[in-house]
Order: sequence, then structure tokens, then C-alpha cells
Amino acid sequence: MGNRLVTWLVLICAILLLSACGTASQEKVLKKVNGKWSETDGYELDATMEIKSGGEPRKYDVTVWHTKPDFYRVEVVESGKDVSQMIVRNADGVFVVTPTLNKMYKFQSDWPKKNSQAYLIGALAEDLAEDKNLVMKEEDKAYIFEAATRNSYKNSMPHQVITVDKKSMLPTSVVIMNDVKEEQIRITFKNIKLGVQHAAKEYAVEQFTESDETKGEQAAPAEKDDKEAVGAEVEYEEFQTHYPVVNFENTTMVDEQAMNDGGMERVILTFEGDKAYTVMQQPATKETSMLPVTSPGDPVDLGFTIGAITDTSISWEKDGVAFFVASSKLTREEMIEVASSMTISSMK
Repeated sequence: MGNRLVTWLVLICAILLLSACGTASQEKVLKKVNGKWSETDGYELDATMEIKSGGEPRKYDVTVWHTKPDFYRVEVVESGKDVSQMIVRNADGVFVVTPTLNKMYKFQSDWPKKNSQAYLIGALAEDLAEDKNLVMKEEDKAYIFEAATRNSYKNSMPHQVITVDKKSMLPTSVVIMNDVKEEQIRITFKNIKLGVQHAAKEYAVEQFTESDETKGEQAAPAEKDDKEAVGAEVEYEEFQTHYPVVNFENTTMVDEQAMNDGGMERVILTFEGDKAYTVMQQPATKETSMLPVTSPGDPVDLGFTIGAITDTSISWEKDGVAFFVASSKLTREEMIEVASSMTISSMK
């Protein structure tokens, strides 16, 4: 009897010890992750991003610089196309640059504290640290975290799975999912260098505003300028009306107006109901010079493009179309849902 009791006590202690080790393991991993990802003086990384929501999947190449405390440079290039955007935070503010359209917008914003993206590894570390319901699974070569998202698409895509390499303790991928856990966005990290710092002058926005096409135009003969300028522009399909796929309860489209303003097509969609809002869209124009235009609100990374958001509006450009959504009844997250759902279709 005494031997059995001793055996049972040993088993119980072993089980308790293993359970304690499991709990400590997650805490230990999180501590290492937070220390390595958040406390570095700076980093560079290259990643690919695939967006599977809203029609045909799209792939993007992403390059990030970060130097503590608050300098950032993120460049997003659509694979296979001469379409890129850049968001830069320096001592003068936050800038969104679109070289193909010669456009630059300036924000007085605390980005990326708001509307962050999963390719910023400091933000990922915060996601893991803040999630009280975080689940960690251990595989042979990786730790797998299931966590809640906290960024601009947290309502429509509330789940994310973050894979961390055991050897390097760096993230290898992030999968962002909708409310039924269908994959919507996949970010794959190709290269992460910690401890890399760039001088403040390297974040000066002027050096990022001169595109290759602009350089080519300046060096070309005058009679060739017009031809090169046209050929250098991104080729878009003919302007077609886009409609939001998102379906808010007790909200319907009540009016669609098409007009021509000085040769510029413009379409206005009006939605009435509990979540009333208005959508305006027209072909995007290319500016003759890239001068910073002050924009209200905050930059918002929609995945497929970087837009501007306030408490009552959101604007962005995609595939040669400029969009503007205005509403006093939608939250910021709901306006982002509208923006993410815009597609060429018919609501009739």
C-alpha cells in the first residue's frame, strides 16, 4: 500500500511538473520574442505579402526599415507591375509616396501606433504580448502562435497565426484570417536583419520621391519627353464602376449618379439606412510634380494600397481609380471594410 501511494505521489508530481513546464515554456518564448523583436535598435526586412480577399489573389514585395525610436520606411511593390507605394516616418512627420502618380501626402500622425501592419515585427510582438487568450503550439522547428489581430482590419479579419523559427527566434510567416478562419492575407518573411540602423538623413523623404521614370524623362530629349511620360505610366483598364460587397444590416444603395466634370468621369453611390455612407470614385490623375500635400487623419494600410482615414472619411487609390468614402455613421473599422470590399461588379 505504501509503495502504491509513493508511486501515485511521484506520478502526480511529474504531471504537475510537466504542466508547470508547459506554462513556463510559453512565457519564456514570449519573453524572448518580445525582447528580440521589440528591443532591437533597428532592423531591415524583406517579405512577400499575398492578399486573397476581394477577387483575384495579389502578391506584393515588402521592404521595411526601422530605426528607434520612431523612424520607419516601408515600400510595397505589386509583383509583376510597376506599381509601388512607400510610407516614411521621419522627424518631419509621416509621408505616403506614390511614385507612379507623382503624389506625396503628409500626415501629422502617430502611425504606426495606429493602423499598424503585420510586417512590422514590433507590432507583432505587441499583438502576442497583449492577447490574454494567446495559444502556443510547439513543432519540431517552430513555435506556432494563434493570436487576435489589433490593427485596421481587426473586425473583418480578427485571427492571425504567427510562426516563429525555434533556432533564430524570428518570425517566418503570418497568416491573417477572417471570422471563420479562412486565410485572407499571408506574409512570408524572407530576410530579417536585427540591429541595423539608418541615419536620420536616410529617411529624408526627398530621396524617395524621384522615380526611375522621372529620372529618365529628365535625361531624355525634349521631343521624346511626352512619349516616354505616356509609356512610363502604369497601364490601367478603362474606368469601370466599383461597388462595395460588404453588406451592412438595414443599409441599401438608393442612388447611383454618373457625371462628367471637365472631361473627368465621376460616379457617386449613395447608401441609406443604419450605416449610411457615400462612395465617390473617378480615374486617378498623375501630378506634374511631386510636392507634399497635407492630408488630414492617419495613413491606413489596406493591404492592397495605403490610404488616408479620418473619423468620417477614407480615401485611397487602386488600379487607376481614386476612391473616397464619407460617413457620419460608420466607424473607422467599418469604413475600412467598405474600402476592402470594393470590386467591379453590379448591385442591380
